[in-house]
Order: sequence, then C-alpha cells, then structure tokens
Amino acid sequence: MTVIVCNNTPDAVRGMLRRWFIEPKPNVFVGSINKKVRDKTLEYIRRNAKNIGILILSSDNTSQGFFVKHFGETDRRPENLSGHCLVAEKWEENIELIDELSGNVLHEKYDI
Repeated sequence: MTVIVCNNTPDAVRGMLRRWFIEPKPNVFVGSINKKVRDKTLEYIRRNAKNIGILILSSDNTSQGFFVKHFGETDRRPENLSGHCLVAEKWEENIELIDELSGNVLHEKYDI
C-alpha cells in the first residue's frame, strides 16, 4: 500500500497519478503498487513538478510496517524517534497566561 500526499499538484501529474491510485481527497493518492512502479512514479513527479511538496507513506519491512519520506516543502515532516517514524506538524502558538493569584504574565508555548 502506498499513500502520496501532494501540495499544489499540477494537472498533468494528477492525471498520471490517477492511473495507478485512487484520489479519495484532493491531492491524496492511495494505491497498491509494486516498488518498481512506485519508484518510477516518484521519479516522474520529481522530474515534472519540481516545486511540489510530497509526503510518501509506503509498506516496508520495518517494525512499523511502513516508511515515510518527503520531498520539497510540506506542512508535515517525518521525524525518527527511537527507531519509529512520526509525522511532525509545524505549528506553535504563543499564549499569554496571567497568573490569577499574582497577576504576573506567564509566557508559555503550546502545541495545539
């Protein structure tokens, strides 16, 4: 199983991806293809859509059963933590908290 999530997919690339994958949501492609077809598809995308951001999840012989790769600028990046791949989202909000007892402003960072 392979899942490809793209940012700003050109029509020509989207049409090519629809040959091998279904598109359950815009720019999300899901399919069961072999390694050779997957690699050729990714090579085509990288050659013909240089400014596209791609996140790829595919079956693999790892403890999790899949691998995650990314190319270009994406909102999510794979991070390796103790041998397991996690997908990190980049957003932080600085929230000013006021201590009710002292009235002091507490500056904290929260991931939402």
